[in-house]
Amino acid sequence: MRLKNFLLLLFLASLWGPSFLFIKIAVVEIPPITLAAWRIFVAAIVINIYLYARGGAFIKDIQFWKHVTIAGFFAHALPFVLINWGEQFIDSALASILNGLTPIFTIVMANFVIQDDRMDLGKVIGAIFGFIGLVILVLPSLVSGFQANTMGIFAVGIAAASYGVALVYARLNLKGTKPVYAPASQLLVTSIYLLPFSLAVDGPVKVMDLSWAALGSVLVLAILGTALAFVIYYKLLDSSSASYLSLVTYLIPLYGVVLGVTLLDETLTMNTILGAVLILLGIGVVNSKLEHRVKSKWKTN
Repeated sequence: MRLKNFLLLLFLASLWGPSFLFIKIAVVEIPPITLAAWRIFVAAIVINIYLYARGGAFIKDIQFWKHVTIAGFFAHALPFVLINWGEQFIDSALASILNGLTPIFTIVMANFVIQDDRMDLGKVIGAIFGFIGLVILVLPSLVSGFQANTMGIFAVGIAAASYGVALVYARLNLKGTKPVYAPASQLLVTSIYLLPFSLAVDGPVKVMDLSWAALGSVLVLAILGTALAFVIYYKLLDSSSASYLSLVTYLIPLYGVVLGVTLLDETLTMNTILGAVLILLGIGVVNSKLEHRVKSKWKTN
């Protein structure tokens, strides 16, 4: 279980890892709300076609649709718009650090509302190790100079808190839902109200005037960073805690390092090595605590 969860977490991080880069490319030509709406809409089409092509049936339970509507707002609509808008004013390195506040928000919220996800020393230590590792990892980018704006920082910080709310809410109300149903329905509902909202605020965007880089970024964000990613997200949510799943935000910057070393011939620095070790150590501490709790519960039953 521990290895499987960790591998799924790595896979999820690999899907979300390039997101900040593609957002940075796309938001130059596409307004923030429109970019979020297109990303969610394309993802909704892809994942719903896949679901119903495999014999999926429409869920008639009104409570289910209420839950996916609320979860979708906090997991997609609000954070996607805020990060898209915020990245116009802050660098991706700083955005990564602010996004790394998600586990802290999640651990605190989960402690009060999820019975089997209470805060403990191991979880707190793991989150602290991971956050320190994240800061060390991106420190060279910050020291060399970075773009920052108070409103941009605030926007991405609120997005991190929103992800925490979504994790806790989904863990409470959507755990155990049939595979693919929760993300497919969640994305569908969110796109239904976000598309007209984007038109009202941003106005129509001429697709033919956009570059291939911007359009390609939308497709990557939608298919890999949203549709596939949220299938893995819910799969992990069924077998782990909300606190553990939130640690994926610490792994995301590691993929930037890996791409830099493998594709751009960048060298590994002590900051990179130490940051990566602390991140993995933090995740390992939280994962081992989760495994211990699952085994103890199994023995009790």
